[in-house]
Amino acid sequence: MYKIRFVTRNTTIFIYNNVARNIASLSMLSETHQMLHKTCRDFAEGELKPLAAEIDKKHLYPEEQIKKMGELGLMGIAVPEKVGGTGLDYLAYAIAMEEISRGCASAGVIMSAHNSLYLGPIEKYGSKDQQEKYITPFTTGNKIGCFALSEPGNGSDAGAASTTAKSNGSNYIINGTKSWITNAYESDAIVLFATTDKSKKHKGISAFIVDKAAEGLSLGKKEDKLGIRGSSTCSLIFEECKLPKENILGEPGMGFKIAMTTLDGGRIGIAAQALGIAQASLDCAVEYAAKRQAFGNAIIKLQAIQQKIADMALKLESSRLLTWRAAILKDNNKPYTKEAAMAKLSASETSTFCAHQCIQILGGMGYVTDMPAERHYRDARITEIYEGTSEIQRLVIAANITKEYDLN
Repeated sequence: MYKIRFVTRNTTIFIYNNVARNIASLSMLSETHQMLHKTCRDFAEGELKPLAAEIDKKHLYPEEQIKKMGELGLMGIAVPEKVGGTGLDYLAYAIAMEEISRGCASAGVIMSAHNSLYLGPIEKYGSKDQQEKYITPFTTGNKIGCFALSEPGNGSDAGAASTTAKSNGSNYIINGTKSWITNAYESDAIVLFATTDKSKKHKGISAFIVDKAAEGLSLGKKEDKLGIRGSSTCSLIFEECKLPKENILGEPGMGFKIAMTTLDGGRIGIAAQALGIAQASLDCAVEYAAKRQAFGNAIIKLQAIQQKIADMALKLESSRLLTWRAAILKDNNKPYTKEAAMAKLSASETSTFCAHQCIQILGGMGYVTDMPAERHYRDARITEIYEGTSEIQRLVIAANITKEYDLN
């Protein structure tokens, strides 16, 4: 394997057909993006797909595969080379995320949370020293990070952080609990959000970087989840956790802004994860329907099956273009909050739809663990929930449209 080091910013899109096996149409990408797509697809086929069922069944963290993804440059794909990253753009990130998730959704969310939610805000808001300490060693796959925003009582209400950070001379003292934290058990560092001034409400939230080994930090139990079981999820419990003041990320009171801008980019990552699961579902459905015989022919010749496959492909291609559009806007420093929400909403609902239709096409075989269809169905469901539920995405989209029409 080799580390991806080719860089281009040419993101012009042209449509072409049948470039990659089992995908009806992909966009004519730059040479860099095409090479990346092939590299990630080959890796997913050879290293992830054969292990995905075992990872899911046994709740295994794919440590070796994550390290290999680091060797390929995927665990710092959009981070500048000057701080140890691969230096590619967000369109490249979306392409890579889809292919990795197509092979194993657990590996996909590990990659997404690490790149979008942990590395992203440190690269954008961190000091040079913070970047050298908390980015450079985290781009190889040997160390990963996590993002601690959600709490037991504030899932979608990100501005209601009850975790506190009180100034105490040269330190902050952290108290509180963060919930549903992806990568928590395996992470070496955390991007944390805590209230530093309750009187300012969401403007009183600050962001911090916390070493996993910090005294006063402990882990809750691993959650037994419906899907993405190779990714650990648990609570982070802070009890008089002492944190040096130089570990604040950005300026005091910037936490809510940092969280919201980070989630915009994160939604592109989850949209791409959802696309990968949807593509895996379509692949499974088509391959099965081409082999399964009924009424004297392969069932793929039945109009009822063809209609399902057509609907799956239509929704998948539409969601892919929305996701790439959001990534291209981000790469060109254009506003993309609405587009990221649209991509995440469309791709996540497409993922659930395609997984559902895949099971329907497989019939009884879709309901048993001998086939991957039921795993795709379980993995898909979370994409409509984390990094902003479908309901939150609709609110974000509507709020931005209201602004565009100047109706406030």
